[in-house]
Amino acid sequence: MTHDVAVHPLVSPWGRFGLYSFYIDAPQPAIVDTGIATSPAEGMAPALKALGRRIEDVRWILLTHGHIDHVGGAYALWERTGRRARVVIHEADVPMLRSRRAHVEEYRAGRGPYLRDPEGEAKVARAADAVISGEMEPTLLVRGGETLSLGGDVTVSVHAIAGHTPGSVAYVLDGQRAAFVGDAVQVHGAANGFPGYTDPAAYRAGLEHLRDRVRPRRLYLGHPYRRADGTPYGVELDEAQAREAIDQSLAAEDRVAAAACRCLEAGLTETDSPYSPFAPAAEALGYTGDPTLEPSPFFTSMHAYRTRARTRHTGAAQT
Repeated sequence: MTHDVAVHPLVSPWGRFGLYSFYIDAPQPAIVDTGIATSPAEGMAPALKALGRRIEDVRWILLTHGHIDHVGGAYALWERTGRRARVVIHEADVPMLRSRRAHVEEYRAGRGPYLRDPEGEAKVARAADAVISGEMEPTLLVRGGETLSLGGDVTVSVHAIAGHTPGSVAYVLDGQRAAFVGDAVQVHGAANGFPGYTDPAAYRAGLEHLRDRVRPRRLYLGHPYRRADGTPYGVELDEAQAREAIDQSLAAEDRVAAAACRCLEAGLTETDSPYSPFAPAAEALGYTGDPTLEPSPFFTSMHAYRTRARTRHTGAAQT
């Protein structure tokens, strides 16, 4: 690539969150992540009009992972492009694009059992119905290692950085090392104040890949993740901020892993604590946030460490 391509953040409202997508102003324009069902009309279209661009001209829809606030607007955006845009997602997360029910299954398999909410599954199902604009089949499934041409001399490389979800990816603008990572760089968490991931080892490996291989000069985050002191980054980080955010993410995972492992080694005990059965881990980390607020990253991550410990135990027993 011989010249830098402009990138514009597009923010859309959703309750207590702002949902961030990014417009890549290439010959074949791309939007990275799509918010929820209303985001194309309420956030993207007016923002692009203000830039002198048209949402109808978007030709690539690049999804960093399958969570509801990143794929919810995909079908609506695809429709607004006259179904001409190519939709890209990692094969491991494609069930969440194809099926609203997959979001309920993810809840059931991870954080759901800890939340003690008899209406939890129904709430997730209602949310999926309300904010996912349509179930759809992607144009292209990726695994990592692919290169996508956005026209002219603009190319994007796909990097698999699983951990936050099994199919999390980074899209990197070749030549300018601008990396769109969705929620794969959690730092110390976003609004809920806790980093959330489904596979701790994969999460660390993805962070190390970004730090050592990609070395982003610009890092685009899915949400305003927070430093150790609670102050949020923006969603556009320069090179120094990107390195700091990645290093802090690794340090945060170290702390969470140590607390989770001590808790698991002592044995899990059900109590009246809202953090049960991981209350000792929350106490060790000084975490006082509300663990029931969706997407409940505290329980998502604690369950991930529990799953890893069970896998290790099973493997040791078999040998």
